[in-house]
Amino acid sequence: IGLINSLSTYAKVNKFGFIETPYRRVDPETGKVTDQIDYLTADEEDNYVVAQANVPIAEDGTFLEENVVARFRGENIVVKRDRVDYVDVSPKQVVSVATACIPFLENDDSNRALMGTNM
Repeated sequence: IGLINSLSTYAKVNKFGFIETPYRRVDPETGKVTDQIDYLTADEEDNYVVAQANVPIAEDGTFLEENVVARFRGENIVVKRDRVDYVDVSPKQVVSVATACIPFLENDDSNRALMGTNM
């Protein structure tokens, strides 16, 4: 869920009423980020190592750096690139569309960001 009661960007509700968000799959054999999109719920995401959307990736889909900032079970971690299962689709997928319109959101005071989201 995005900030307040808005769905986060790219999120959708599945047929069971759970919110899902998209991730780009990493091929386990080649270690390359593919264009295949998988939608996962929050509890499904806990089973995978998910890299951030802004991780440097080469033209062929391989990770440029040996160590990658990712999250696993809600914790931010640094892992070897061969341990990554998915990559976020966009850095803005954690906030709602209205919140994503706030310039320099990451540097804003939280009260100011909440006010801007509700406008």
